[in-house]
Amino acid sequence: MGKQQIPLKLTATRFVRAIKLFMTSDVGGRAGFLLASLVILFGGISALNVVNSFVGRHFMTAIAERQTAEFVRQAVLYTGAFAASTIASVIARFAEERLALLWREYLTRRAIGVYMTDGIFYRLGIQGKVSYPDQRIAEDVKAFTTTTLSFLLMLLSSVLTVFTFSSVLWLISPLLFFTAVIYAAFGSFMTIVLGRPLIDLNYNQLDSEAAFRSGLIQVRENAESIMIEGAEQRHADRLLKQFDSLATNFRRIIGINRNVGFFATGYNWMIQIIPVVIIAPAFMRADMEFGVITQSAAAFAMLVGAFSFIVAQFNSISNFATVVARISSFLEAIEDLRGQTDSSLELIEAEGSLGYERLTLTSPTGAPLVKDLSVLVPADTRVIVAGEGDAASTALFRATAGLGASGTGRIVIPPRQHVRFLGQRAYAGPGTLRQILAPPERSIETTDDQILALLRDLGLARDLALSDLDSEQDWSTLLSPREQQLVLLASAIIAVPSYIVLEKADTIFGHELLVAILGFLAERGIACVNFAEPGAPRAAYDAVLEYGPDGSWKWIDQKQKA
Repeated sequence: MGKQQIPLKLTATRFVRAIKLFMTSDVGGRAGFLLASLVILFGGISALNVVNSFVGRHFMTAIAERQTAEFVRQAVLYTGAFAASTIASVIARFAEERLALLWREYLTRRAIGVYMTDGIFYRLGIQGKVSYPDQRIAEDVKAFTTTTLSFLLMLLSSVLTVFTFSSVLWLISPLLFFTAVIYAAFGSFMTIVLGRPLIDLNYNQLDSEAAFRSGLIQVRENAESIMIEGAEQRHADRLLKQFDSLATNFRRIIGINRNVGFFATGYNWMIQIIPVVIIAPAFMRADMEFGVITQSAAAFAMLVGAFSFIVAQFNSISNFATVVARISSFLEAIEDLRGQTDSSLELIEAEGSLGYERLTLTSPTGAPLVKDLSVLVPADTRVIVAGEGDAASTALFRATAGLGASGTGRIVIPPRQHVRFLGQRAYAGPGTLRQILAPPERSIETTDDQILALLRDLGLARDLALSDLDSEQDWSTLLSPREQQLVLLASAIIAVPSYIVLEKADTIFGHELLVAILGFLAERGIACVNFAEPGAPRAAYDAVLEYGPDGSWKWIDQKQKA
């Protein structure tokens, strides 16, 4: 996926807003203390640099004039100034890293909170506008916080350096001061001209790296299927194609870096020569002492370095611009999703029963799947949804679960804590079984023995011990798909919902086990709706919601028939 164009003004607005939100958050006090400490420390470091320049000047003059006593005194001052600078620099680095980590923690928690709310993580994948949102949360947020703070502090240091060393350089030579300003301006302009393509190239490189890494992960996760199918070469070709794209883009980056490097290297070498060329004639005329040459060289380098922020940090700036653009596009996609409303199809939560009101669903081609469905699924009822073909069943399940569907009407479901969905594909994921089965946010008291007994009653053949409940494992690899379904079904039952909604449960559990599960749910007064495969047996259910190939439907009460 190519780079999305993000308006500069919009990106800058979000950048400022991110800083403002952080400083006014619940951790803003700690952040403010660390930031104030950094300002003070950088001010101290800048002052110490000026002191070092004068101490170094007198130190070198003492050597040139063979003044032993003055040499010793300046050496002691030099050592003390360097020691103080070292202490201040180390403490500043520590405070900077702590502040960056604090900011990253805040932004990551906020990003995950937004990403995992209202199905944003799912809808982003369906929308397809944002590539690799996981990378943007994990890596881009880290780069954003660390680099932003680093740039702000470097900018602060540059401003302090300009204020402190401008006067030093002006006292030595006004000509040298103006030379530093003009030279730095020229260097910044040329660096921007030569290196500007890096922003787009770095953006594409991050996506290419993520695509290649994702492909390798997919091969690892599906290694057994690839071996069975003998599809190694096909997947190898796909990986190599992804890597070729990555390498081609990186070659362009290397070429741009070469051009910038030629200029930047020569630019930095000239910084060492220019002040000596300008000041040396005055020393030769005996108009100034020898130490002034070394002081002017150091002051010139410091001042040009401060003015040449773009030259020195251009690679980092181009990477940072890429990160800001990626985070901005991520936030823009989330805001777009939040602003999207489907006025045709409503999914609302309300106390009471699960039901449909004048619901019509259509296929992507516009063909009707369900027409004008109005039915209320009573509590404590076992219902099978079936008919000819499974397109209508799949669409109705997805619409009920809030996964999005095309159509009109209204779906009313109980509050989420009172209804649980179990799709055809289960994912238990990493963690402990206790976290999966009985997370702490649920108020239902369940003992360990009750949890294990429930798993056995549901037909889990694996013999689990009490210690397994708190064993940190990736249960999606240790348990078969059917076992994962049973574990998630147990988790749903422990929550004691009013409804459990299943997708193609006959295929997952088999008819015999499903009949036992339906009886198990009936004993606990839990209603069950199974969106079944065509032709699934119906005898074990209290009612049938049958749909026809033309979208028609009918409700069959099997209790009355019995």
